[in-house]
Amino acid sequence: MNERIAYLLNDQINKELYSAYLYLDIANHYDDLDLDGYANYYMIQAQEERDHALLFMKYMQNNGLKVTLEAIDKPDKILDGVIGPLEIAAEHERYVTALINNIYHEAHQDKDYRTMKFLDWFVDEQMEEEENADKMISRYKLFGGDPRGLYLLDQEYAARAYTAPSLVL
Repeated sequence: MNERIAYLLNDQINKELYSAYLYLDIANHYDDLDLDGYANYYMIQAQEERDHALLFMKYMQNNGLKVTLEAIDKPDKILDGVIGPLEIAAEHERYVTALINNIYHEAHQDKDYRTMKFLDWFVDEQMEEEENADKMISRYKLFGGDPRGLYLLDQEYAARAYTAPSLVL
């Protein structure tokens, strides 16, 4: 594997851990608003992002690459209201998609088919992540302005349960 791809994979570990950190911050914000369902949703998102970091780490280890963990930046987003963090999360998912696409592009350029196959799962995952983030925004805009609608959305998100990633390395 070329050094550039190894660097990008290692950097993605840090980016995934930052994502987890950001989602923990969002969960805390919703907890402060007593929106336990939204808090639950983002606690699970944080766990998923941590799992993604571990998948990248394991892939690197399985390919004999050294993993270097870097400092995780403090989330710098201003979280305000109910919809603000939803929009931040959607924007962040688009950013992560761009990161994954960039690694995929580099792997394709280098004919690193093993890494491309590994990244296929993340490409699909990011499509789902973006869809879910956009759906949360549209549903909030449709129903969240009404206290009963917000309550029902919060209850729905409270029912979300963690599912471990299905990617096998």
